[in-house]
Parts: sequence; C-alpha cells; structure tokens
Amino acid sequence: MEFDNNQLIRKCLAGDPSAQKALYNAYKVPLFRVCLRYANDRAEAEDMLQDGFIKIFQDLKNYRGAGAFGGWMRKLMVNIALQHLRKKKRLFPPIDLQEVHEQFQTDEDIHAELNAKALTRLVQQLPPGYRAVFNLYVVEGFSHKEIAEQLGITPSTSKSQLFKAKATLRGILEKMIIN
Repeated sequence: MEFDNNQLIRKCLAGDPSAQKALYNAYKVPLFRVCLRYANDRAEAEDMLQDGFIKIFQDLKNYRGAGAFGGWMRKLMVNIALQHLRKKKRLFPPIDLQEVHEQFQTDEDIHAELNAKALTRLVQQLPPGYRAVFNLYVVEGFSHKEIAEQLGITPSTSKSQLFKAKATLRGILEKMIIN
C-alpha cells in the first residue's frame, strides 16, 4: 500500500484501524531492528516493539512534522528500549572489575565478514549497559554528553562503557577467529 505519511497520520489520529495497521506494517521491520539491538533476545525485542507502537500511537498527536516521521518514531522506540532495560534494573548491573581483562586494550583491527544478523547477535551478548551505550553512540550517533543525559550517567561513564563494549566485542571476535 503506497501512502503519504501526513495522510496516514491524520487517519491514525482519527482512529482509523486500517491506517494504524498500515503504519505498523510500514515501520515494524526497521523499528524491530532497533529493538533487537537493545534486547537480549527476540522475545524481549518483540515486547519492546509492542510497547513502542503503543507509545507511538499515544503520542502521535505530539508529532509536529519538524523532522522525519521515521526518525521521530525511532527516537521513541530507543527510549522505550531504554525504559525496558531500566525497569529490569539491568542497564548498569554491578560488575566485578576482576572480570574485565586488560588484554583487550589494544586497538588492533579485526577483519571478519559479518552479516547484520550475526552482528546483532554479537551486540546482544554485551551486558545491557555496554549494549545501550554502544548502540546510542555507534548506531544512533549520539554524543557522550547526550548519552549521559538519556541514561542518567556522566559523560566519562559513557566513554568508559563504550570502551568496555568495544573491548568485549573485540574479545568475542578474537575467540571466534581462533576457533
């Protein structure tokens, strides 16, 4: 179904179920990919997606057309994913510093051909705090200051979490290459 976002939004605001279904079908795949990057698994990502679309339909009246509609929905979906992590108090669980290995501090390049699914699975192996910061910085393009504001942490904590996320991913990739 070819549609105009503005027309679709108006119909959704009027409560038209076919327009709501069209909106969902048009954006479910890209928004599900966003959720997958923050979730531990597919089931958790599906929960995030469902909650995200509920929030999108509730807040649709607040969309002012200032930016891209897809970007507006993406931002809401990222916020829902972060709320899920906060609710479960998994965003920054206590970490035993003895478990953080110094061996991953090198910046050597690791070349591996990974498809999007494999990369998503790798990112899902990160602890929730690392994963959130990694996604917000690397994928979403936020600055450390913006990440700190969103997550209620300091910019230096954001930088540290990103460094540790990269080191952890590097370690996972090295193990894959060796095996």
